[in-house]
Amino acid sequence: MITTTETGRIYRVTGDTPRLVADDLNAAVELAQQHALGEGKHGVLVTRHGPSSFTVAVSGDVPYGITEERDHS
Repeated sequence: MITTTETGRIYRVTGDTPRLVADDLNAAVELAQQHALGEGKHGVLVTRHGPSSFTVAVSGDVPYGITEERDHS
């Protein structure tokens, strides 16, 4: 499941199966990348909070055109 925290900028992804998490994570990353490219100044940060919990965010801490991953589990 994808929950939007801040439209176009922050998405929370959770799921019951690895397949659902992967599919929703890919969709959230694509949405965030589109928003980041439209802004033209930030990248995308994917943070893993646990095996089935992720945050995908447009982030000023990530250079434009880059998607970074972090693990906080």
